[in-house]
Amino acid sequence: MRTTVDIPDPKYRLLKSRAAAQGKTVKELVMRGVDVILAEETAAPRRRPRFPLIHSKQPGKLNIDNERIYDIIGFP
Repeated sequence: MRTTVDIPDPKYRLLKSRAAAQGKTVKELVMRGVDVILAEETAAPRRRPRFPLIHSKQPGKLNIDNERIYDIIGFP
């Protein structure tokens, strides 16, 4: 697919210079950037947060105060 991208002149000159230094075309560098961005989105699946388990002698009920929570979790 063909598209048009507006790149400011100073950035395009830097891009073209970098491409030449690497022996590549501007298109190859742009496509590499696209691949990097797309890989970041697919490579980072969301994970469910893990919460500390606090065991209780009576499941479903837990009488605890902030001081005890700080002792169990060990906040910095």
